[in-house]
Amino acid sequence: MSSSTDRRNVAVGPRNEGAAVKGFTQKAHVSNPCLNDSLEGDVQAFLIDEDQLHTFDDLTKVNPVTPTTVLKCLQARYSLKVFYTNAGCTLVALNPFQPVPDLYSVDVMREYHYATRPQEFKPHIFIVAEEAYRNVQGQLEPVNQSLVVSGESGAGKTWTSRCLMKYYATVAASSPAAWSQDTVERIERRVLDSNPLMEAFGNACTLRNNNSSRFGKYIQLQLDRGQLLVGASVQTYLLEKTRVACQPANERNFHIFYQMMKGATEEQRKDWKLPHNQCFVWLPKCEKQIEEDSFHETVQAMVHLGINEERQRQIFRILVGILQLGNVSFCSSANESQPCDLDEQSEDFLQRAAELLGVPSEELHTLLRVRTLKAGKQNVLKPCSQAECGVRRDCLAKVIYGQLFEWLVMFINSCICADKSKWCNFIGVLDVYGFECFHINNLEQLCINYANEKLQQHFVAHYLRAQQEEYVSEGLEWSFVKYEDNQSCLELLEGNPISVFSLLNEESRLNRASDSKMLRVRLEKELGCNGNIVWDKFSKVPHFIVTHYAGKVSYQIEGMVEKNKDPVPPELIGLLQKSDNLLLYEIFIDKETEIPNNKGLSKVTVVSKFKNSLENLMKVLLTTAPHYTRCIKPNSDCRPLTFSKEEVILQLEACGIVETIHISAAGFPIRIPFKSFLQRYGLITKYSTSGRLHVDCDADSTIILQQEVERLLGAVLQHVSCEKRRSLVHRGRTKVFLTQPMLDLLEDLRKKIMCRCAFTIQCCWLQYQRRRRLARRQSATLIQAAVRSWLVRKRIQRWNRAATLIQNAWKKWRALLKSLAESELDDAMDLVEEDSPALKPVVGQRGSVQLSSFQEPVPVCGWPMGLALASAPSITVSLTATGFQKMISVMTSLNLPSRRGVYKVETNQYKQGLASIRAQPRGSVKLHYQRSPLLYADMQPDLKSDVTGFNEILLEKTL
Repeated sequence: MSSSTDRRNVAVGPRNEGAAVKGFTQKAHVSNPCLNDSLEGDVQAFLIDEDQLHTFDDLTKVNPVTPTTVLKCLQARYSLKVFYTNAGCTLVALNPFQPVPDLYSVDVMREYHYATRPQEFKPHIFIVAEEAYRNVQGQLEPVNQSLVVSGESGAGKTWTSRCLMKYYATVAASSPAAWSQDTVERIERRVLDSNPLMEAFGNACTLRNNNSSRFGKYIQLQLDRGQLLVGASVQTYLLEKTRVACQPANERNFHIFYQMMKGATEEQRKDWKLPHNQCFVWLPKCEKQIEEDSFHETVQAMVHLGINEERQRQIFRILVGILQLGNVSFCSSANESQPCDLDEQSEDFLQRAAELLGVPSEELHTLLRVRTLKAGKQNVLKPCSQAECGVRRDCLAKVIYGQLFEWLVMFINSCICADKSKWCNFIGVLDVYGFECFHINNLEQLCINYANEKLQQHFVAHYLRAQQEEYVSEGLEWSFVKYEDNQSCLELLEGNPISVFSLLNEESRLNRASDSKMLRVRLEKELGCNGNIVWDKFSKVPHFIVTHYAGKVSYQIEGMVEKNKDPVPPELIGLLQKSDNLLLYEIFIDKETEIPNNKGLSKVTVVSKFKNSLENLMKVLLTTAPHYTRCIKPNSDCRPLTFSKEEVILQLEACGIVETIHISAAGFPIRIPFKSFLQRYGLITKYSTSGRLHVDCDADSTIILQQEVERLLGAVLQHVSCEKRRSLVHRGRTKVFLTQPMLDLLEDLRKKIMCRCAFTIQCCWLQYQRRRRLARRQSATLIQAAVRSWLVRKRIQRWNRAATLIQNAWKKWRALLKSLAESELDDAMDLVEEDSPALKPVVGQRGSVQLSSFQEPVPVCGWPMGLALASAPSITVSLTATGFQKMISVMTSLNLPSRRGVYKVETNQYKQGLASIRAQPRGSVKLHYQRSPLLYADMQPDLKSDVTGFNEILLEKTL
């Protein structure tokens, strides 16, 4: 371990806030004792007040900045359960190794999301997430964001990535529309459910971490123009599939196997041919219980992602088949020309494995023990040795699991990835395996540490080196801060033309058995001049030691070439293509089955494939705005709230935290080109009282832009002293360099001006709206008056037409009734005396009506005489009828009561059903029983009252 003064560098820059000393850069080996004593005195003075160490939310405020002071501040905060601390542009996260639910609740997420300035809150991973979320639609132009989570294995990277994804799934899923809310909830749920599923198949319990990622992943959260989550995509890197068949000492296999053993139902065990008492060679430490052994959670994630029960059954049968395959053991045959033998128990395991994988057991039995060689145009069968049989068995298990994992990732992407037309920006979350150093390290650890070297180089190139070089090129007064550059280590591993990877690939492509000692000799011969690789000459095991940025790691050469080849016998692929398991058949149906000849070289090695995928990742990261989170492992035993100074300080020095703090404290983290700066903040001078700024955003002259920037900064900082101004902002040759306080000041001024402009616009708009509303009201009044007058005129005209029609109809009706009445009354023909038969005297006396003014009796023809006789003061009734029935009918229609010589004639219409009666004194009487036009005539008219209607017509004719 390095001492606390190994990296005691003091940054020199244009800004000094107590964390930097001007004029020099000091290292531990400086021979000036006075300066060294002064620095030690400052450190001791700073550490005296230990009660205040936990108050430093940002380590750039620490004075002086040394590994000791930084370590003490982190320890003080960790003891108070404060796990996040800012270190300039980087967030330092200490793993508490225990659940802290209140720190990551939904309420806390919303609090950071809706805060106007989340930077003013206590440091938190949600601040980094919110800053990236707001920068997607940034202050100047939309920029894709990347959240790089790094650290050692067990430092909490997986948990941090999980929190980031949950944060975005929460804050980016709020939509007012009901239909889109359902869609977003579905996407959010699937994005979150992809985590436990990939962790079950890709994570394992190691010596350093119970939930160690054995693969790397880069998750792109896709956002639309409204910054709503519409999809996601997952890209994976180098699954450690060798763990399926070979688990390091005291470590476990992938989580999914243990979840199945502990969570399967009796029905599932019966289908999987999995008795309770069966043990598996490839499942060590099965008795260990960890939080990740949740089979129900994995199954629920499969259901939410759309994996139905039948597909789940196929997946689990494949996994159990792999476990059964691991129990198959081989023993050497007595005759070397014959294949290896299997014991009775192994034959049973092989039978179960073949049944679960859906392949013929006899063919599987043969292919595991016999290999096919191509000699010219013929295929030659050659029995395998015991070791070769084990390699073929392990190779079959690894290729099945690796292809199953790739299929799972492709299926997840098909479920959660949105169409390119629906999203425009993304936020990437990078979670890769942490730096590893075990007792025995091989190709897997070499690739993992190479990936961490690439990420460290990205940080160094983007921040430590590029930022300082930009300060110098832009004319800032800057003295370089020393930092550890791992470029030499990367050149050792991936450099051209000679490097560890190139020699390893070359050895892997040779058609011969690998020789570890020969490879070691060649590495020492070709790379001996590189200071990052050494050898222990007293070790009997071939190896080489690489000095990484995080420490030295010894790699064992034995088996490295074979792992890099990753050979897959084509006859085994052909066997899997015949599988009755539909999923296994779909996975391998498109795989190549051609048997290579002896002269051909391997197409792609593990190292070359991993290197290419990592280079593609670096290209994506270079096109995004990075946000760094350094996860620190407080102790190697994963004990809760235990802080090991030695462990922490090694990690701080390895990832360059102290140098980052120096540069952040003395530098300007925000850099904006002149044009963009004037486009955004030019309105500050335009609306200020000090003067007007005529900003021509299309101007190409750098001098004009510099003058305009100077005028703008002068207007903003006119009451600020020159010394303080230099600590806040600096104008370079093409860019403006700002600190966070200066950016906040500019944003506040811009916000105030925007509020005033918005208020003015609102006032003008409201005034315009009122005038328009008044004009509309007046227009509406005129229109309403015109419409109402038009409607009245139309109504009156309609009434006049209706009245005219009614009058005409009434006149026509009256004329019709008049004509009908005239036809009903007596006319000239009625006065002609008809020749009536002679009646008997008695009948004639009883049936005649004698009127006072007529001597002749009046014939009655069914006419009600009440209408004619009611007005007669005195009348002699003489009724004449022909026939007995007619006389009776006439008599029944009349009531002729006598009252003191006055005759009152009443009709019996309502009693006898008589419709109407008419008569004239000199005419005949007619009775109308049914269809008379005078059906509603008054049967008892009174001359003293007003007579209208039909009665009026009647009386005019009868009186």
